[in-house]
Amino acid sequence: MFRIQKLDLLISFYIACIAVSELMGAKTFPLFTIGTLHLSASSGIFVVPLIYGINDIVTEVLGKDRARSIVRSGLLVIVFLLLFSVLATALPPSARFAPSEKSYDAVFGLSIRIAAASLTAFAFAEFLDVYIFASLRKKFGKRRLWLRTNVSNFLAQFSDTSFFIILAFYAVGQPVSQNMLFLFGLIIPYWLLKCFMSVIETPLVYVGVRWLKEGKK
Repeated sequence: MFRIQKLDLLISFYIACIAVSELMGAKTFPLFTIGTLHLSASSGIFVVPLIYGINDIVTEVLGKDRARSIVRSGLLVIVFLLLFSVLATALPPSARFAPSEKSYDAVFGLSIRIAAASLTAFAFAEFLDVYIFASLRKKFGKRRLWLRTNVSNFLAQFSDTSFFIILAFYAVGQPVSQNMLFLFGLIIPYWLLKCFMSVIETPLVYVGVRWLKEGKK
């Protein structure tokens, strides 16, 4: 019979969200404009909050050590994507693929920078999320899961957003003032969107915790 262990499915989805954010998160899309400030967001906004939610589910049910182990697995996935992107863009193209080489290198060459920026931000923010959530759990016990998951997510995601966007999108050839306006226009709305998504997805954390606990019985 076709059967998948619940934790295996959860970890697989966690890794899939990381891969999607790495490969497709380089694209930014406009939100709205306030004066001269153009607010934008990365396409990764739709999957990044899920990564933190899964962290909280695993920490709540299986403890912070297991959650940290999954985070380390995620870091290895990002390292693999980074190294394979370097290899794939360095390989010479066949005659049939040559016309597409520049486009391929442009897309996945950018992914190298995205992966490097994400690796730095992810490493710090994910462990910070687990630490804050575990600390709040020690204080509140099993109560106030909604508060524990959102406080840990808000703080960790601000760290993640700031590190990632500065490292990924700072344009060396542009004036500092233009960079700051652009980066500020990304960081604030992107973080606020993450916070909003975290609040919206809070019921999913409750469902995920109950679902994973049932798998332990």
